[in-house]
Amino acid sequence: MTEDEKETKRERAHEYDASQIQVLEGLEAVRKRPGMYIGTTSSQGLHHLVWEIVDNGIDEALAGFANEIHVTVEKDNSITVTDNGRGIPVGTQKKTGKPALETVFTILHAGGKFGGGGYKVSGGLHGVGASVVNALSSELDVKVIHDGKIYYMDFARGKVKTPMKVIDDHAPADGHGTIVHFLPDPDIFRETTTYDINILTTRIRELAFLNKGLQITIRDNRPAEPTEQDFLYEGGIRHYVEFLDKNKTVLFPEPIYVEGEQNGITVEVALQYTDDYHSNLMTFTNNIHTYEGGTHEEGFKRALTRVINDYARKNNLLKDNEPNLSGEDVREGMTAVVSVKHPDPQFEGQTKTKLGNSDARAAVDRLFSEHFNKYLLENPSIGRKVVDKGTLASKARVAAKRAREVTRKKSGLEISNLPGKLADNTSKDPEISELFIVEGDSAGGSAKQGRSRLTQAILPIRGKILNVEKASIDKILANEEIRSLFTAMGTGFGGDFDLSKANYHKLIIMTDADVDGAHIRTLLLTLFYRYMRPLVDAGFVYIAQPPLYQVRQGKFVRYIDSDDELSEVLGQLAPSPKPVVQRYKGLGEMDAEQLWETTMDPEKRRLLRVRDEDAADADDVFSMLMGDQVKPRREFIEDNAVFVKDLDV
Repeated sequence: MTEDEKETKRERAHEYDASQIQVLEGLEAVRKRPGMYIGTTSSQGLHHLVWEIVDNGIDEALAGFANEIHVTVEKDNSITVTDNGRGIPVGTQKKTGKPALETVFTILHAGGKFGGGGYKVSGGLHGVGASVVNALSSELDVKVIHDGKIYYMDFARGKVKTPMKVIDDHAPADGHGTIVHFLPDPDIFRETTTYDINILTTRIRELAFLNKGLQITIRDNRPAEPTEQDFLYEGGIRHYVEFLDKNKTVLFPEPIYVEGEQNGITVEVALQYTDDYHSNLMTFTNNIHTYEGGTHEEGFKRALTRVINDYARKNNLLKDNEPNLSGEDVREGMTAVVSVKHPDPQFEGQTKTKLGNSDARAAVDRLFSEHFNKYLLENPSIGRKVVDKGTLASKARVAAKRAREVTRKKSGLEISNLPGKLADNTSKDPEISELFIVEGDSAGGSAKQGRSRLTQAILPIRGKILNVEKASIDKILANEEIRSLFTAMGTGFGGDFDLSKANYHKLIIMTDADVDGAHIRTLLLTLFYRYMRPLVDAGFVYIAQPPLYQVRQGKFVRYIDSDDELSEVLGQLAPSPKPVVQRYKGLGEMDAEQLWETTMDPEKRRLLRVRDEDAADADDVFSMLMGDQVKPRREFIEDNAVFVKDLDV
C-alpha cells in the first residue's frame, strides 16, 4: 500500500464517527425495517398484523378471562378485533409515566408477556404485538371497556393523535374487553392491502380447534351481503383430527385423546388411524404451528413407537423372531395433532418454528405414554388394529427396501434407462438449476430444443403416473416414472428425504391446459405433497403457465392467457387483415421457439409457485380428490361444476 493510499484510509477512518450512528426513536425502527418484525411486507405480513392482535385476545382466553373473539374485515379493508377479556390496563405505567394503554401501543416489547406476571402462557411468535401493528397502520384506534367506562385512543402511523380519554362513563359495570381497529399502511404494504377471507378463516378455525371452548367469529363486511362464520370446538383438537379425517376411512370411531400437565407444560394429543398409507402429524406450541417439529414432536414419536411395540410384545402380536416395528411403520395411516402450552418456549430452526425445549420432550413422552398405554389395554380390539396396520406397513417397508437396493444397483437409475431420457442441464449449481417435468414426448422434444442448457433440465413423462394416495410404498417404488423422478431430484423420499441434496431448486410441472393435463398435474402434486413434502414447504415446486391462444395479425403477435383477454385484444385490433387465432390445446402444438418464448424464458414466463400455507386444507383436498371415498368427491364436483367455463372433452 502506497503512502497516499494509507493517508486516504486514515482520512476515511476519521470520517466514521458518532454522528454517523443513527438512532431511530419510538416506532421509527419498525417502519424503517418492517421485515425484521413481521417477516415480510407481502400478503403474509399483511395477515400477520391480524394475528398479532388476535393473539392478545387468545392470551386472555388462555389466562381464563375471555371466551369470545370477533374479527371483522371492514369495507375499506381495515380490521376490527374485539375480545371480552379484562381489557388493556388504563392506569399509569410507572416507568413511562404514561397510561399503560398508550405504552402498549407505542413502545416495543411493552406488555404483560415479558415476566411481569400478566400471563403464565402467551401465544404468538414475536411477542411485539400491538406496537408493531400500530407502527405499520396508517390509522389505529382502540377502545377499552373497564369498570363501567369506555376509554379511547387513536394513532396515525404509530404516533398518538388523541390522548387517552373516557368517551362513555355509563357502560355496563360488568362489561370488559378491548376493541382494536386498524388500517394497514399502503406505504408499507405496497404489494397488497386486500385481506383474503380464506386465509383469515382457515387460521381462525385452527385457533378455535387449538383453544377448546373459545368462540372465534370471522365476519366479512365487504360483499353486498356480508358473511359471518362462528367457530367453537368444545372437543378442541379431538375435533381437529376428525376434521382432518372427514374424507378418509377411519379404523375406529373416536380419536384417542390425551391431556395432562407436567412442570407447568400443558400437553394435548389427539390421534386417529385411517386406511391411508401416509401419516399426517401437526404440532403446535402456544398456538404456533411448528412446521419444523422439535422436542415435543420427538417426545410424541418416541412414546408412540415404544408403547405400540411393548403392547404388541406383551400380547404376542409380534413373534419373538420378528423385529420391532419402526417409527415409520407405526405412523402409517395416522392423523395426529400435538399441542403444548409452554411458559417459556424456545424456538429454533430456519424459520423459528422448531421447538427446542428439552422439558417439552420429557413432558409429552411421559404424559402420552401413560395415557396411550392405558387406552390400548382398555381397548384391545383397537390395539390389535393399530398393531396390524403397523405390521402391514413393516412388510411394505421391507419390500420397498428391496426395490431401493435394485434401484441402486442400476447406478441410481442410469440416464439411458429414464423414460423419455432425462436431458440434464450443464450447471451443477442447484440454486440456478430447474427441472421441467413435461407431459408427453412431443412437448418434451420441443422443451429440450428450446431450453437454456445451462440451467434447465427436461424430464418427459408418459401418461398418468400412479396415484400414490391409494398405493403402498412398495407399489410406488415399482413405478418406473416415480423412481425416475425421485432419482433425478436426488433427495430421496418419505422419511429419507433430504432437501439439502436437491439437484434443482425449481421443480416445474409443465402439462397441457386440458382435463388430462390437470389430472397429471394433480397426481404429481399428490406425490410431492405425500413423499417429498419439504420441496413444497421450501417453495421449490412450481406450475408452468402456458398461454391458451396466439393471436397474429400481420407483424402483430400476442400470446393470450384467458378468454376474457382474447376478447379484449380482438376488440382492439383493426378489422383488416383478419386476425389469426391459434388455440393451444397441448404443449406439443408449440415449436421449440414458441415454448421457450411463452413458458420457459425466465424473462417472460409466468410460474405459479405451489405453497403449503395451510396443511390441513391441502391434506383434505388431496384425500378428497385422490382417495377412496366417492361421496365427498362427488359432492365437490357437484358444488364446483358451475365454475367451469371451458371444458375440453
